[in-house]
Amino acid sequence: MGLVEARGGLPGAARVGATMRAVPSPLESRFRRVLPRLRESSARAAYLRSEIEARPDIEIAIALDGICGASEQADPIAREVLASVVTLLGDGSLVGRFALLRRLSEQHALLPLGRLLRRPPPRTGPNDEDLSTQRVATAKDGRPLTLGERRALARRPSRAALDRVLLDPHPMVVRNVLGNPRLTEDDVLRLVARRPAIPGAIAEVARHPSWSQRARLRMAILQNPGTPPDVSVPLVRLLVRPELLRLLHAPDVPKVVRAAAREMLERRPPVPERSDLPRQ
Repeated sequence: MGLVEARGGLPGAARVGATMRAVPSPLESRFRRVLPRLRESSARAAYLRSEIEARPDIEIAIALDGICGASEQADPIAREVLASVVTLLGDGSLVGRFALLRRLSEQHALLPLGRLLRRPPPRTGPNDEDLSTQRVATAKDGRPLTLGERRALARRPSRAALDRVLLDPHPMVVRNVLGNPRLTEDDVLRLVARRPAIPGAIAEVARHPSWSQRARLRMAILQNPGTPPDVSVPLVRLLVRPELLRLLHAPDVPKVVRAAAREMLERRPPVPERSDLPRQ
């Protein structure tokens, strides 16, 4: 018995592929209705996680395929929902579920979902361990602080303490830094724009339900050559046309990111001609 049969088969309206459906699935409509009503980004991410964990795989696949397809056509509500979905792609507890959704997208021609979950080529370059010795805070006697000490330092509502661990490469420290009440957008920009990059730190920012929604930070992540492709490529799907054009012409943008931006531009609806301009 195949995966879909085990889950009860495809709903009738979706058997020909989500891209041919004239109306959204019930779950897609639910996402569109509920997500914009949740004001906190963390609440949106928590709601989506609970739905993804609880619903049958095929139901989630069809709903997300509809969201992805509408977002490609510049639907603002779909793009808003997709922004929360993208923060969950690197969630360790959902890796298996997204792998199943990728398989379903291939089996049932759910093309927009397949483009979101497409595996980009692996990143090349230094890893977090190669960079760690340059960025670990030290005690007054010069010894490197332990991971526990650095995590505690990152939680302190102190500007001086925050500055000591702002560029720490360990994801657990970065997670605490991102929740520090003294942290500013300029601080996070410094973190994600740093070269050589701290890939694990960038991934934490991209997964953060609030900081990942900032357009300036998103563009900085995409323009950093050290950003892991599995982080950068899904983020391209959230850009509006001016941002896509800017990315295409920006220096140092990795080829895989530039290609994703070009693909998104090609799928966007054409810009309508201005009919309100006075005739010459």
